[in-house]
Amino acid sequence: MKTDFPNLTAMHRASCEKFGPRPAIRYKKDCTWHEITWTDYRSYADCLGAGLIELGVQTGDRIAILSENRWEWLVADHAILTAGAADVPIHAPSTAAQIQYQLEHSGACGIVVSTSEQWAKVASILDTVPTLKFAILIDARPESSPIPTYTWDGLRQMGVHAGAKGRQEIDARQAKINDDSLATIIYTSGTTSRPKGVMLSHGNLLTNAVASLIVNGADSSDVIMNWLPLSHVFARLSDHYTSTLTGMTMGLAQSANTVLDDVKEIQPSYFTTVPRLMEKAWAVLMAQPEAERVALARKMFGRRLKNMTSGGGPLPPHIAYDFKALGLLIYEGYGLTETSPIISVNREGHWKIGTVGRAVIDVDVKIADDGEIITRGPHVMQGYWNDPAATAAAIKDGWFYTGDLGSLDEDGYLKITGRKKDLIVTSGGKNIPPAAIEALLVQDDFIEQAIAHGDARPFVSAIIVPRFEKLDEAIRQSGGAFTHDGGVVSDKKLKDWFQGRVNQALKDLSNVERVKKIILLSRPLSLDQDEVTVTQKVRRTAVFNRFQSQLDALYQGAAE
Repeated sequence: MKTDFPNLTAMHRASCEKFGPRPAIRYKKDCTWHEITWTDYRSYADCLGAGLIELGVQTGDRIAILSENRWEWLVADHAILTAGAADVPIHAPSTAAQIQYQLEHSGACGIVVSTSEQWAKVASILDTVPTLKFAILIDARPESSPIPTYTWDGLRQMGVHAGAKGRQEIDARQAKINDDSLATIIYTSGTTSRPKGVMLSHGNLLTNAVASLIVNGADSSDVIMNWLPLSHVFARLSDHYTSTLTGMTMGLAQSANTVLDDVKEIQPSYFTTVPRLMEKAWAVLMAQPEAERVALARKMFGRRLKNMTSGGGPLPPHIAYDFKALGLLIYEGYGLTETSPIISVNREGHWKIGTVGRAVIDVDVKIADDGEIITRGPHVMQGYWNDPAATAAAIKDGWFYTGDLGSLDEDGYLKITGRKKDLIVTSGGKNIPPAAIEALLVQDDFIEQAIAHGDARPFVSAIIVPRFEKLDEAIRQSGGAFTHDGGVVSDKKLKDWFQGRVNQALKDLSNVERVKKIILLSRPLSLDQDEVTVTQKVRRTAVFNRFQSQLDALYQGAAE
């Protein structure tokens, strides 16, 4: 599918010209909502892009962005693309070591940094990244630096002073940027291994944005709410580029902790989310009297909301059904960083709860003989940066092998059944997909998360994260106490009570699939401890490693 634009900058410029004085971005600062118009949006991107060229940035160079969600992130992205470079978004919670790896591996020549806290991480590893020549600082103001640093406004002024010469150079570069030109290198979450740099082209992202628009039917009168990290391709495509394509206003939540409060003020038409937030909202709603839930749901998400799109992990079907009963539609979709990201999504008139919908336009999906989902089309990445072996293993004859297991029904709706790498093969040789077990467990009112374990073990166990807002009730019903050690609940009565709920939730499974023993955590899984990704997807290997000794203890004395 060809779009009307040769590249992402052309798309951005077209919307800026068309929607001029209308609000492109809304953000909150000092308790007040501010707006950036489409006219100002282009001015910022052009001036900063020209400033980057003045610093010596060449077409095809890589520039990293290390920042929380803020309006400057959006502008930095378009400025880098305007200069003909590609950006490398780094997740804001990343450690210094993770930042160092991505900067060094990508060969980034510059970096945009938001705060002094983020700059401290970068400064600590500068001597290990010889390719890094400059830094653009939004709020940070270091006393000294081994590389040249420029303020955000200082870079913009450089672009202003470049004048007609700068504009001509931008136009000359943009004339050579096409569908196949590299737009970004996004490092995968690395839930089981070291991150790989996913190369996405302008064409990858443009065609996926158009596919997203065809699905949701949004236009310039709509408002979309962003709270998911822009460094992740899901928010970048579904919020950032879709709003740019349509002329929608994008409201920026202050943080993940304030998103539901911000939604009430922004009153969005569309809302992109992940299952973890919907699970929390569902728990709040279900705790209210049934007669009050519809009004509370509308108060919580606003009266203009048309639908929500959920991705980044499986949405428990009972949550989708309950929200539907309250008049709020959650369309579950599916994709990966390597697929720009959208492969399939439910939509108005084409919706089956428990599936991730049908493939979007120009995307082919089929199931390989071993049950793996494979896909082909303009959304498939160019490859992994500097990793031809991994690229060859992932893309064969144009088909990208997702690593996910699934099935297609007679109407073409895709259902995800788990990850190939996560498949549990017990010591007795039984193959058990953990996702099916986990989906049943999280339907329990007292269980927030569940991670099934048992590969090369004699039986299946599980790590259980309780729903902490209901923990007092669980303690009262069990007659136990909230005693814990090393992040794990030690009280036998409370553990046995949760084991009973696990047994009840899995009673219809075969004996080999049932969870025989559990570890009950005394704290939520933590992004800071690298146990979940920025979209709250569980890093299974990291969690298993963290609680390895406790898992080993579950199997002591068990027959192999």
